[in-house]
Amino acid sequence: MICLFSSPKIGLISFALSALISTLSCAPLTEAHNALSPTSAAIDTATIYVDSSIYLNKVKRLANGDTTDRWPVKNQPIPLQGALLPYHRIVAFYGNLYSKRMGILGELPPKEMLTRLDKEVKRWQEADTTTPVIPALHYIAVTAQGEPGRDGRHRLRMPDQQIDSILHIAENRANMLVFLDIQVALSTLEQELPRLEKYLKLPHVHLGIDPEFSMKDASKPGSRIGTFYAQDVNYAADFLSTLVSKHHLPPKLLIVHRFTKNMLQNYQDIKLKSTVQFIIDMDGWGAPALKRATYKQFIFREPVQFTGFKLFYKNDTKQAPKRLLTPSEILKLTPIPSYIQYQ
Repeated sequence: MICLFSSPKIGLISFALSALISTLSCAPLTEAHNALSPTSAAIDTATIYVDSSIYLNKVKRLANGDTTDRWPVKNQPIPLQGALLPYHRIVAFYGNLYSKRMGILGELPPKEMLTRLDKEVKRWQEADTTTPVIPALHYIAVTAQGEPGRDGRHRLRMPDQQIDSILHIAENRANMLVFLDIQVALSTLEQELPRLEKYLKLPHVHLGIDPEFSMKDASKPGSRIGTFYAQDVNYAADFLSTLVSKHHLPPKLLIVHRFTKNMLQNYQDIKLKSTVQFIIDMDGWGAPALKRATYKQFIFREPVQFTGFKLFYKNDTKQAPKRLLTPSEILKLTPIPSYIQYQ
């Protein structure tokens, strides 16, 4: 193992849930996002595809001169019109509003958080002027817990009011995306995804799933690193694909976190779709050399479709040289990440 594990994310939300819910003062769920970009708007038909030659040229550019024949991924379907990748790069802040320990999204007040996100977006845009950058909020909507809870599933579902509050923060920024992240613990994607359907059917809301806390053997989350199989990822993709077809949406983004081999098994059996774009996100923390090595071992060597790279403001700076990788350094990776997440 060459990657420093990401810091435990469980058991960090301990609160009187009913009391906190009563303090939330957001309006009801918005059914239509007011973003100005056509990339986040519903389309009239689900049978219009992007220009294949432009698409393939751009994914070839992301391969960054790979000579191993892994990248770009072969025989991938041409996506529906409105696909965000490979035409954009996404820069996201990750966390949960109930905890200052789970990421920058909950650590800072919303206004201050957005100001800092704007600065990161600007840095990435300056580092690669050829690829428009879209800001995003990556919100943990289901969190793994150390305690079993009433149903013994070791997970806590965030109330609708809090998810709504994230949507309202995003509504104030044109073109901002929202990702809802799921840590299933002893639950399953089949049990958790249907509850989030009313959010995922919105054009600007996408999905993240975290194998780290998928405990197939019913062990306690955090006691070991969990696992997703290709069939788990395929279930999530099928769920999103159904929403795309039913509601005439542009393709959905599906992020799968990864920093060990066993976190994602049978990757070659993941079924690519024109309706869903897959991002395998390097989720390990550590010094720059460790992060590069982890990306090469677990992301580069087992290609799915697109890639992501996570940066930890605190954990990445604990060891020498005590700094984050810069945008220009990350853009030299093979393949070039399309999704950047800060925690």
